[in-house]
Amino acid sequence: MIETFTALLFAHVLADFVLQTGAMVKHKRHGGVMLLHAALVLATAQAATGHLTAPEILALTAAHAVIDCIKTNGNFRGMTAFAVDQAAHVVTIAAVAFYAPQLWATGQWAAYPQALPAMIIATGAIVTLIAGQHTVALLMKPHSMRIRNNGLRDGGRQIGLLERGLIFVFILTGLPLGVGFLVGAKSVLRFGTASRDQRTAEYVIIGTLASFGWAICAALLTQYALTLLPPS
Repeated sequence: MIETFTALLFAHVLADFVLQTGAMVKHKRHGGVMLLHAALVLATAQAATGHLTAPEILALTAAHAVIDCIKTNGNFRGMTAFAVDQAAHVVTIAAVAFYAPQLWATGQWAAYPQALPAMIIATGAIVTLIAGQHTVALLMKPHSMRIRNNGLRDGGRQIGLLERGLIFVFILTGLPLGVGFLVGAKSVLRFGTASRDQRTAEYVIIGTLASFGWAICAALLTQYALTLLPPS
């Protein structure tokens, strides 16, 4: 079961966070855009499991489309909507993996068990970097209008990507002390900006803790997932 779940979860994060563009999200109410996204969900699941016509994958794609239609047409936005949406997707993936655990074993890639740890690490990296960026942005959105930004264009986004990426690497390579060094370094670099304005200071602290916390949790879950794989 864990093998099938791993492959389907990897396919999901690819379809939702890598292949789905901002324009697709913006125009998802359009039926053609929703169908395109569903086609990407189907294609990534087929590619990850090595099955082209498995009915379970077709059912998973349909469930994904229904969940997205409910979220989009119901105009559900914000952090809670995003969390519920992703939780629903993960639950459907787990249900399919439980119902059809043989999908991986009977797929084209079963002879390459080394693909599974690679999928887990790639999934963790996508969740850490791209899903983390979206999550932190949603969390900080209510505060962002109150902050005057005189920095580089997309500077904060790039800093967030770099810090979460470094944390992911530090933890997976057994160097957790590097996270502490990163916290200290960012505190020093941000001290001058934050000390001039309490509102800015609080904004920076909340954003930093959210970004660091997300990356640490994603990296630890990735580590744990690797231990669940059967010996190859």
